Amino acid sequence: MSTYAIGDLQGCYDELIALLQLIKFNADNDQLWFVGDLVNRGPASLRTLRFVRDLSDNSSIVLGNHDLHLLSCRYLERMNPTKKDTTREILEAPDCEALLEWLRHQNLAHHDSNLSFLMVHAGLPPDWDTDETLRRAREVEQQLRSEDFIVFLDQMYGNEPTRWDNQLSGWPRLRFIVNALTRLRFSQANGCIDMQYKGPLGSQPESLQPWFELNDRAPSERVVFGHWSSLRLSAAEEKRF
Repeated sequence: MSTYAIGDLQGCYDELIALLQLIKFNADNDQLWFVGDLVNRGPASLRTLRFVRDLSDNSSIVLGNHDLHLLSCRYLERMNPTKKDTTREILEAPDCEALLEWLRHQNLAHHDSNLSFLMVHAGLPPDWDTDETLRRAREVEQQLRSEDFIVFLDQMYGNEPTRWDNQLSGWPRLRFIVNALTRLRFSQANGCIDMQYKGPLGSQPESLQPWFELNDRAPSERVVFGHWSSLRLSAAEEKRF
């Protein structure tokens, strides 16, 4: 049995099918990990979402910022798809409610103890290990799956607070967790996460470092993540794969 981690699909159905053919994906034996952002920007968000949903036990999924944005566009009156969004076909589909019900019951973090891999969409604050990440993710997942999930979506947006504190409570606490797991690229040395700078690695101000250089994890605690489209492996890293 093989497990394949696949980065942000963003509605690219044809490319996904071509990739599965390339790796000779076998639904009887193989597992697929999807690193969030299943939808948006690509031309076939509806078809992609239906396909991943129908994989059922063959897949593990974490939510990305575009997936949460889709939920907000459906359930918040103040939110509408932008000109760059390609999710309108989902919002107008006859099975929209069923698809979004399934989507909001997905995880924000996934861990396989046998493989020793943790999967999140974006990143982790400096002092979060695997157990802490899973605990914090469950707090948000509980809100998304509750009857009051629309209230949560309405309070989810914003860049504050920027630093984790166990004493955080209410919406600020949940907002920080969402930002860290679905939007993070850079952090400051003092532990504050940065939600403003989106440039490629190496172009950032001196006060910022990529989150994975500040996150002090044991070598056995490996992380699969996506989100950062301009991030590339070095030549040395590519040879390892």
